[in-house]
Amino acid sequence: MNTHFIDKEIKYIGSQLAPHWIYKNFHLQGDSIVAFIGEVDVKIDEMVDIEDVINNEPIYSKKMLNFIIEQFDISLTAMVYAQRLFVSIIKEVLEEYNISAKRNGDDLFYQNRKLSVSIATKSITSCLIHTALNIIKEGAPIKASDLTEMGINNPKEFAIKIMKKYAQETKDIKMATYKVRGVTE
Repeated sequence: MNTHFIDKEIKYIGSQLAPHWIYKNFHLQGDSIVAFIGEVDVKIDEMVDIEDVINNEPIYSKKMLNFIIEQFDISLTAMVYAQRLFVSIIKEVLEEYNISAKRNGDDLFYQNRKLSVSIATKSITSCLIHTALNIIKEGAPIKASDLTEMGINNPKEFAIKIMKKYAQETKDIKMATYKVRGVTE
């Protein structure tokens, strides 16, 4: 799995959650994960989560640490499992910083305030995940927490740790499938 931290700020508006966005923009072909910092402003017409559309809940944050994952040869159900694994990895890395967060499905909470947004979806060629963590909570439309209040002042270093762990986990999962033989009755 390719990993890359994008040093320039990117405003995430939802259209980046598209097949081959990573390949077209950063020349990473195949299964990849990228991270970047930027404002998040996803209007209803770009929302992937139908529940958020029905509830008229657009997403906004002044500054977030964003991750986009694209994986090929995987079903949407398997990608939702991967999304939960990814969020669990973020929680593990937070624990390395002695920060206790709670996970509920694909959401992370710190002191009962929401830290993250996350969605998994399927395109015609791949499956995709967007997960983002508040760096600055001001302006969020809900009770939110952020990495700054947790003392994480180097989001790039934090993101690289997360991406490396996810890449290693996906490699280990593939290796686990290669080492077993099939069974019959």
